[in-house]
Formats: sequence, C-alpha cells, structure tokens
Amino acid sequence: MTTASIYYLPGARGELHTGLGEGLAERGLQIHGRATVGEFRQYSFDDQVALIVHDLQQPQWWNPSARVITNSYGSYLFLHAQLALPPYPGQVLMLSPILGGFADEQTGKTFIPPYADRLMRVVRAGEFSAPRQLQIHTGSIDWQSPPDLVSEFGELTGASVTIAPGRGHMLGKDYVGPVLDAWLGSGITP
Repeated sequence: MTTASIYYLPGARGELHTGLGEGLAERGLQIHGRATVGEFRQYSFDDQVALIVHDLQQPQWWNPSARVITNSYGSYLFLHAQLALPPYPGQVLMLSPILGGFADEQTGKTFIPPYADRLMRVVRAGEFSAPRQLQIHTGSIDWQSPPDLVSEFGELTGASVTIAPGRGHMLGKDYVGPVLDAWLGSGITP
C-alpha cells in the first residue's frame, strides 16, 4: 500500500514538519509543499506564487484525489496561485486563511500582504476560479482571518465555511485534530 500524500502550505515562517505538519505526519501522511522559511522566503511574492503554481500543476497534485492543506498565510499564497489556474480539481482544507490585509484596533497590529486587495476584488467581481472542493475553518474571534470576510468569501465561491466559536487565529490542536481526521476520512487512506 502506498502512503497517502498531502501538499501543505504553512503559515508565515512555517515549516512542513512542525505544528500542523507534525499532526499530518502523526497520521501517517507523506508531506510535500513549501516551507515559508529559508530559500523560499527570499523569493519575491510573485516568484513564490509561481513556484506553487508549478507544484500544483504536477500530475500528483492536479487530480481529483489530490489533497491540499493550507494554514494562515499559506492560504493566501495558495489562493493567489489559484488566480493563475483553472478551478483546483482536488480537495482543499484551509485553516484561518489570510484573505487580505488586516488590522487589530485593540493591539494596533496590522499586516498588509502583497496585493492585499486583489484577491477579494477578484472574488467580488465573480472572476475567481475557486477550487471545486474547498473547506475553510476560522475562529469567531480571529482578527487576522475575520469571520465576516471568510463567510463572504465562502458565499461568493461556494466554499464550505465553519466559524469555530470562541477560537482565535490559532484554532488549537483540540479543534484541528478532529477536523483533520474527518477531512482525511472523507476519501484518503494513509
């Protein structure tokens, strides 16, 4: 039996085999993707997206049984790659996706990613080729992945959106573990 594989894009400065990646490995999955540290981080945003587009177009990842998991900023990278592609044919799970710039009035923290307004502008114009099977989870008190914006994104793209009550940007192992198990159980056999 072949070990099942996952294409994973972690959050900013994320490794493939720590955090969520560690949880995937514990489930017996072979992890591929792009760590958002090291050499990858030295590339321009456009070059990072081009690398992800290239990865996703490979037969292993461009098919209905392929699986992609993204977390936080990794979702932003994936969605910008999706702008250059037809609808992704496999299944995609996004956790706390970054959909553009954000600010937290209470802490004064802000984050403005490259092309901060592009994604939602394209989505609102009805020009986004959304993945065919997209499931999103974000916390009800996540200021980096605001639930209202994620809900709007889901309504406009047909994505399944779950807002986790009382959760912030870090959804927590106790929440993510069962989500992973249910998502992985819907057609993948490690």
